[in-house]
Amino acid sequence: MRALPLLTLLAAPAAAVTPQFQNIDALEARLINALGAGIGEPGGPAAPIDRRLKLAACPATVQIDPPAMGAIALRCAALNWRIRVPIARLGNAQNGTMGGAMGARAEAVVRRGDPVDLIAETNGFSVSVSATAQEDGAPGSRIRVKADGKNNPIFAEVIEAGRVRLPGFK
Repeated sequence: MRALPLLTLLAAPAAAVTPQFQNIDALEARLINALGAGIGEPGGPAAPIDRRLKLAACPATVQIDPPAMGAIALRCAALNWRIRVPIARLGNAQNGTMGGAMGARAEAVVRRGDPVDLIAETNGFSVSVSATAQEDGAPGSRIRVKADGKNNPIFAEVIEAGRVRLPGFK
């Protein structure tokens, strides 16, 4: 009779091996690898992910959404949690609404309303979609573009006339 409770106690540690919280270090390493830039580097995370977060361990692979509005989202669809990590601005990025707008207009190669190819490329793959520029931009500046009429605009870096890329992809 005493053997049954002992077996239950021996089986209990196996269940305890399953992590109850998401490994933030592994999540951050995966994000840095996906962005191709380290913490604080242009196009990479602006700061480390807060280690005080206690996210439930995702049973599936955590999804990394494309950069939008200066941040990138990491989400677990199975558990319905999401965190946004700010992305460090590119060193030569200009905002058309801030100072230096006159210089950007003089050198703009993309105009508001122009059709552009929105590109995301990294080691081994390249994806592009058609989009529409929402503002003027010179090479190296960030502008808003809209990939279709239903989604919100996202920020993209102007490469050349008719081509923009998602920040963080090189």
